[in-house]
Amino acid sequence: MTEDLSPAERYAEARKRAQEQATALAPFRDLYDFDLDDFQIEACQALEAGKGVLVAAPTGSGKTIVGEFAVHLALTRGRKCFYTTPIKALSNQKYNDLAKRYGADRVGLLTGDNSVNADAPVIVMTTEVLRNMLYAGSQALVGLGHVVMDEVHYLSDRFRGAVWEEVIIHLPESVTLVSLSATVSNAEEFGDWLDTVRGDTRVIVSEHRPVPLWQHVLAGRRMYDLFEEKADKREVNPDLVRMARMENSRVTSPRDRRRGNPRREADRERERRRRARVWTPSRPEVIDRLDSEGLLPAITFIFSRAGCESAVQQCLYAGLRLNDNAARARVREIVEARTADIPDADLHVLGYFEWLEGLERGIAAHHAGMLPTFKEVVEELFVRGLVKAVFATETLALGINMPARSVVLEKLVKWNGEQHADITPGEFTQLTGRAGRRGIDIEGHAVVLWQRGMDPAALAGLAGTRTYPLRSSFKPSYNMAVNLVGQFGRHRSRELLETSFAQFQADRSVVGISRQVQRNEEGLEGYRDSMTCHLGDFEEYSRLRRQLKDRETELAKQGAVQRRAQAAAALEKLRPGDVIHVPTGKFAGLALVLDPGTGGGRGPSHHRGWQQNDGPRPLVLTAQRQVKRLGSIDFPVPVEPLERMRIPRSFNARSPESRRDLASALRTKAGHHAPPRHRKQRSAAADDGEIARLRAEIRRHPCHGCDERENHARWAERYHRLRRDTRQLERKIEGRTNTIARTFDRVSALLTELGYLRGDEVTDDGRRLGRLYGELDLLASECLRDKVWDGLPPSELAACVSALVYESRAADDALPPKLPGGGARGALEEMVRIWGRLDALEEEHRISQTEGVGQREPDLGFAWAAYRWAEGHGLDAVLREADMPAGDFVRWCKQCIDVLGQIAVAAPEGDSVAKNARKAVEAMRRGVVAYTSVG
Repeated sequence: MTEDLSPAERYAEARKRAQEQATALAPFRDLYDFDLDDFQIEACQALEAGKGVLVAAPTGSGKTIVGEFAVHLALTRGRKCFYTTPIKALSNQKYNDLAKRYGADRVGLLTGDNSVNADAPVIVMTTEVLRNMLYAGSQALVGLGHVVMDEVHYLSDRFRGAVWEEVIIHLPESVTLVSLSATVSNAEEFGDWLDTVRGDTRVIVSEHRPVPLWQHVLAGRRMYDLFEEKADKREVNPDLVRMARMENSRVTSPRDRRRGNPRREADRERERRRRARVWTPSRPEVIDRLDSEGLLPAITFIFSRAGCESAVQQCLYAGLRLNDNAARARVREIVEARTADIPDADLHVLGYFEWLEGLERGIAAHHAGMLPTFKEVVEELFVRGLVKAVFATETLALGINMPARSVVLEKLVKWNGEQHADITPGEFTQLTGRAGRRGIDIEGHAVVLWQRGMDPAALAGLAGTRTYPLRSSFKPSYNMAVNLVGQFGRHRSRELLETSFAQFQADRSVVGISRQVQRNEEGLEGYRDSMTCHLGDFEEYSRLRRQLKDRETELAKQGAVQRRAQAAAALEKLRPGDVIHVPTGKFAGLALVLDPGTGGGRGPSHHRGWQQNDGPRPLVLTAQRQVKRLGSIDFPVPVEPLERMRIPRSFNARSPESRRDLASALRTKAGHHAPPRHRKQRSAAADDGEIARLRAEIRRHPCHGCDERENHARWAERYHRLRRDTRQLERKIEGRTNTIARTFDRVSALLTELGYLRGDEVTDDGRRLGRLYGELDLLASECLRDKVWDGLPPSELAACVSALVYESRAADDALPPKLPGGGARGALEEMVRIWGRLDALEEEHRISQTEGVGQREPDLGFAWAAYRWAEGHGLDAVLREADMPAGDFVRWCKQCIDVLGQIAVAAPEGDSVAKNARKAVEAMRRGVVAYTSVG
């Protein structure tokens, strides 16, 4: 109460209020109808004081307020502000938000395929656009005061993350950087690096969620809380643990386990649900349950595009309706307005009417395979509350502002491109962070569906862990190398790259290893003292003993390899009908060879019997009526046939009667044979001259007669092991020091050999490479230099350029891709040949694709679709032939257009390739590819 303050205190308070009103923050706070949180105020005050800021806070906590204050500050001071985002959809969303607040005349947009009001003082752009502007020395950078990097944790992305570091390193010193990140566990480390490369940077970390999040498990008809609060202690719900223990201990019926049961998995699941007390609820059941408990709107994450579409269909077939008539009418009105520019013929191809039916009922899918316009409509309707259930892939969790009351996770396993892997704590946090809408919901809810085998304790660990470290993925590319050398020279470029976050992290990790090396060296001194012998040099004596041991081990290994080779050679000679004696293992004894498993045919043995590294794997019938496929471990010694038997044509290995009859015949035919006895071979060590020499030297050594010899030897062994570990640590330090600079040196050496660099000078070819951005930048430049695309018409050029951007979702396509005829076919073949030459050159210079550097093989899978689209064929025909979703088709076309635009700039002015690249851009930018909701 001010009445209780003294006059001096009241005066001080008044002065403080007057000072606050004089700041830029005061009028900014008035723009919002809610109070700012402490972390937002702290970050804004640091910005106004001229400091850079790193804000790490949970999804939905409002960290973008800090980015918007940077925009406000720049406009107040008459400076420019660039607001960068990782994806175009987020750029479009942020552009719309800022245009509404500050007016469309003061806000612009620059993405790969959109340019709106590019001279505005506030420009929203993708991070790649800003990187390209920095390398080109764009005039747009003049007057730049602030850069906001939204979702800066994207620098961990192994494909695109390097762009964020390039921007951070190359921004002019006068620019204040605002970095907005999800909650990461090493924010202080990242902040220390920003402080090093950008100057004074305030790190502000907030773990507080403005809307509390409750975790649940939905099993059958019951919704379990994951945690139970007890006296300031949070533990896993004992009811959930008890239920999981009981359900996971239930066994399936013997009929389910019977081999060869023809019942489908769906039938077995229905049977399990009938018997079990709990089950995994179906998708319509989940949405209906959430609706009845008032937990909609909800986002259900399904790690499959087809799964998202299937979920919508299941809900429609189940008769779910989440919208009333008024909402249905409003949905139709919005959808028709937003899709008015799409031709009617294309709407039918795109599945518009099925999509609209789902929207009218309040249900939709959201994934990268959808047409961008369709995704944007889903986002808009969801934010307006007209779509209440969205089935989405995890890409929705990356920045798009679509908060929900509830988030549902169907499974805790997803395909990561190589295998099905458990989701990480960081991914779990990112996905569930969507639950709880600030200013709307009192609490958010994360619901995990019960699955057989689920461990509640493991789920609690996933939900309770906040381990999400930021790891740099920075690697110098060919384009980066020529641009750096062109601007700074090779020496200065090397120094700049050593300031990267990747090198910063590597150097920090070296500090701990260096300390361990120092401790090891102190330990080595102590061990050396303990093994000192008064009779002679015990280190020398220990070395002789170790050489003897190593030689004996080497000969033993050679003997084992020879024995395995002899055994494998004997197995390869076996034929069906041979009776053998299995020498060892679980199935030792008489056996009849049914299939030698040597991979010599196209039968089952070709796939299962022969293992590349394991030798033949014969399929045998044992005297105990078991049919088993044996491996090399069962044959440590060579095996010879004892008898021959005829295997009846009617023999069926799956028939117990057939096995019984043939096993009985086997015992009758060969039961009298005694197991063969194998004589132990003389050890190679007994006749080895090196071993004899070492034993003689050991006996002659003075230390051999020491009474404390074995005690000294124990200390010597410890010394040897510690010295070996220390050398490994030293090699690790050497490998991590200057790693980025060494990679840059290799890249520069290759570019010098190809004529793109000449010392500190960038050649004309190098300057062309500097204008080509993309994964296959060097291949594109080589194609231009070798005139591979000269004389190609626009549609054929589009087909060739598609190979530089397209990557098939399937690991290996069964059929070769269809290619256009004419000059395009020859040009594509030449592109693959050039890639082969570059690949060999990269191997020679030790440049590895696995390290994120180097050129992948061009993918020709989109060439026919790009050619047909550029030729003017209809969407229906092109999509049907391409067999791909509309969203993927549009995305690849836009990436194609982007690279064609780069080629038009990089190719010599007036050259046919430059002209045809521009024509190809015009030919491809039509219909659904040209349509955009921004502008």
